[in-house]
Amino acid sequence: MNRICTAALAAFALSLVLCALLRPLLRRLKAGQYILGYVKEHKDKVGTPTMGGLAFVCSAVIVGLCFCGTSSSEVNLTLVITAGYCLVGFCDDLLKICRKDNLGLKPYQKIIFQVAIAAIAAVYCYVNGITSVNIPFFDISVDIFWGIIPAVLFVFLATVNCVNLTDGLDGLAGGTSFAYLAAMGALTVISSGRLSLLCFSMCGALAAFLVFNVNRASVFMGDTGSLALGAFIGCVSVFSGNMLYIPVVGIMFVVSGISVIVQVIYYKRTKRRVFLMAPVHHHFQMKGLSEGKITYVYAVITAVMGLACLSLA
Repeated sequence: MNRICTAALAAFALSLVLCALLRPLLRRLKAGQYILGYVKEHKDKVGTPTMGGLAFVCSAVIVGLCFCGTSSSEVNLTLVITAGYCLVGFCDDLLKICRKDNLGLKPYQKIIFQVAIAAIAAVYCYVNGITSVNIPFFDISVDIFWGIIPAVLFVFLATVNCVNLTDGLDGLAGGTSFAYLAAMGALTVISSGRLSLLCFSMCGALAAFLVFNVNRASVFMGDTGSLALGAFIGCVSVFSGNMLYIPVVGIMFVVSGISVIVQVIYYKRTKRRVFLMAPVHHHFQMKGLSEGKITYVYAVITAVMGLACLSLA
């Protein structure tokens, strides 16, 4: 436990320094966020530096390597996959900045990259016999054998894109991910100490980033950070056998994804909207709730679900 606490503090300190250094650099490079015109509540955020996710991703990766070494293939693969998704997000953010619009990589390009990287995790699980899935709230696990491959592919695609959709308000994706990873770190502290250490390292790095990212944010994580976060969550959950905890503890990520799907399908069929705007956190914002309150509620719900799973684990 002392080692985990030390890793979390080291990640916090490193991320704090990197955020402080990266923020003015991004401003000088004019790496500002383009804001969609129809999001009127965000018009004053135009030009806020983006790609700040580099700070907490690099911090978590460096601290993870320092404290876990390179002897664990699961740790190594988690960090490599997280870095891979971070690179995809970085390319997406870079294209948006260069084009001065909100269109980065094309959707099919993102999917191709995401599937290719997720396939590595899926094959790894199958080859190394990580095919058992723990059932939330019950002390049982089920071996799904070759079914782990499509399951892992689905989990990665769903998690990465739902976390990305949740990244729409100051501190929202970061705060919700912090609560999720704290719960996952506690769940895995006995069964998989190295993965637990990685979870708390990312928590420490995120805590430092949130100093600059809570309302009003002076830097955004961008797709650089949100895709990497989704991949990291997917890795630690899948490799620990806890993939089914994602829709439970990560219920707010699911809400973001489902709200977009419902909105799109309903609008195409009826030309009317279920929500004022999707994802649903924008609906709440347009109803008059502040960004700080929405972010707080998302994080608290995630934390409560995590505590519920821990109490019945």
